[in-house]
Amino acid sequence: MFEYSITPRVADTDALGHINNTVLPCWFEEARTPLFRILNPTMDFDKWNLILARMEVDYLHQIFFHSPVNIKTWISRMGNSSFDVMQELWQEGTLCARSKNVIVHFDFKTQKSLPVVGQMRADLEAHLQ
Repeated sequence: MFEYSITPRVADTDALGHINNTVLPCWFEEARTPLFRILNPTMDFDKWNLILARMEVDYLHQIFFHSPVNIKTWISRMGNSSFDVMQELWQEGTLCARSKNVIVHFDFKTQKSLPVVGQMRADLEAHLQ
């Protein structure tokens, strides 16, 4: 499991005084960076090999500007060429949002999925829960 902390910015708030719902997908993506590095260690976009095929976000509680959030990220399913990433966003001990993402190992030249094999698979499976 990976943990990532983000300090909300004033710009992340909306007219209602809480963090805007459009901000959370960006935070969840940022917290997935350690997983991106497993499949693309150089983070070179010319060699990028991942696509986000699906993202679900459940908004469970309001999030506010005044304190940091912690995002927990883990793998919940490994397929041949795709895997599910689960994420939870916590603020002050309260679970505020949950996200489920399907990531596909992908070859942009051939426009086809690629199997997740070898060390790459072992490194991802180390975060399987």
